[in-house]
Amino acid sequence: MVAAAALLAGCSDVDGAGTARVGKGSGAAASSSPSFTSSSGSGTHAPGAGHDSPHASDSGSGSGLPSPSAAAPDGYHRWGLDGPLETASPPSAKPALVPPGAGAPAGPPIIDHVPTREPVVFVTIDDGAEKDPAFLQQAHDLGLPFTGFLTDDVVAGDYGYFKQLRRLGNGMQNHTLTHPRLPDLEYEHQVYEICGQQEILTRQFGTRPYLFRPPYGAVDDDTVRAAAACGVRALVMWSAEMKAGGLEYAAGDRLHSGDIILAHFRGPAQQEGRTMTDVMTSLLREIQSQGFAVARLEDYL
Repeated sequence: MVAAAALLAGCSDVDGAGTARVGKGSGAAASSSPSFTSSSGSGTHAPGAGHDSPHASDSGSGSGLPSPSAAAPDGYHRWGLDGPLETASPPSAKPALVPPGAGAPAGPPIIDHVPTREPVVFVTIDDGAEKDPAFLQQAHDLGLPFTGFLTDDVVAGDYGYFKQLRRLGNGMQNHTLTHPRLPDLEYEHQVYEICGQQEILTRQFGTRPYLFRPPYGAVDDDTVRAAAACGVRALVMWSAEMKAGGLEYAAGDRLHSGDIILAHFRGPAQQEGRTMTDVMTSLLREIQSQGFAVARLEDYL
């Protein structure tokens, strides 16, 4: 095992001892559809293919991400939506995660909701086990903005798939090396899990992640301290979760402005026979029916 101290040498030296929770509860169309592959070394890639430079085609949000891809003219028909997917431009200023007068948090805030009055929600997708080529096409055709939270041992060495998704303008953030329940681990082991994945994602994508999702949403004070030591700016939870049977809410029975939605890179074996694209279409139809646009999390955080 790589020592935690060695990992910290490449991480931020910020330290934090407490938690700050934020939330309610805890253009031009593409001319043609590209051909996608799940290989990092060959094949035709999404628009903007090339070296994953930290500054290539930056969207202006400060995230280092390429600008989001434009939807294909008939993409929504192709994927079973009643109308084009409405997406949101970056806000003029990112919202404050800590309310005015609350004081600076001792560590990175824990959020399950973005403080905004705009009718937007955020799609996040975890783990990385399923690498469905059809989802690459769906994300391109719809111009779907989302954020991936990747676990190294689940990705199993195939980061090429996620590089193609990133070239469409989607961020890839940290979800640990091996997906443990972090409060069950000592501080040094938590540092190893978080900082270790920071280093891998930085090598793979050319930019350092700054958002972190704890597996199972489980945290303790050591988790926040470890995340801060690894350069994390916010721990991202969720206020609704998309499952094979539909959208489940942490509270209430509908979406609200700023909600963060959890989904997973899963296939039919884990989703009652439903493909990833089937489940994503159901989620997007529900978002549309409730009157929300989809925004990119990195544009707001």
